[in-house]
Amino acid sequence: MLEIAGINQYYGGSHILRDVSLTAPTGKLTVLLGRNGVGKSTLLKALMGTVPIKSGRIAWRGKAMEKLPPYERVARGFGYVPQGRDIFARLTVEENLLVGAASRKAPKGVPDRIYELFPVLRTMKHRRGGDLSGGQQQQLAIGRALMSEPQLLILDEPTEGIQPSVIKDIGRTLRRLVDETGMTVLLVEQYYEFAEELADFYWVMSRGEIVDGGESALMVERGVRGLIAV
Repeated sequence: MLEIAGINQYYGGSHILRDVSLTAPTGKLTVLLGRNGVGKSTLLKALMGTVPIKSGRIAWRGKAMEKLPPYERVARGFGYVPQGRDIFARLTVEENLLVGAASRKAPKGVPDRIYELFPVLRTMKHRRGGDLSGGQQQQLAIGRALMSEPQLLILDEPTEGIQPSVIKDIGRTLRRLVDETGMTVLLVEQYYEFAEELADFYWVMSRGEIVDGGESALMVERGVRGLIAV
């Protein structure tokens, strides 16, 4: 499993992450919930190695990862879909997808599996990424992350700014990846209904700290919706 233990992170003099500890079991979907500005995205960046941590441990399947550069973490099984998607607007859909395979041997093309998961990408593979709608760009960002064949898929608010029909499609795809391939998913989310429907396990963050967590069946009983309400 993914194990995060005692992570502390600072921006200047601000203590952003405060002894954050959580786990994400292998082959399950774990959701991290919290209001805006509580440190969720910073935790994911620390997990990927794009921001430094002051102290703490990050382990994937028992192996320490916290000192590795981002590209090594990807090579060892991490896939990352950042908030805002960060696709390459001037590259085509197909080119964006192939960039995602940079940590692997250069593929001859995009595997059919990616287009099976996201059929819209096949029909638009020659279109520039910047010409896609927000929902299509989100599917492209997830597909690009899957091109590295990750064991752990990390997503930062994939429902942000997306129409409801595409949110449902993304939810079904994530659930399928977990159930059919045994992929481990760590999902940062604010949309409570989406999280409750998908999650096997959950954590709640507030002011840089983990304040609750457990099996998803406990979310209603523990009043998780109220913990993340603005």
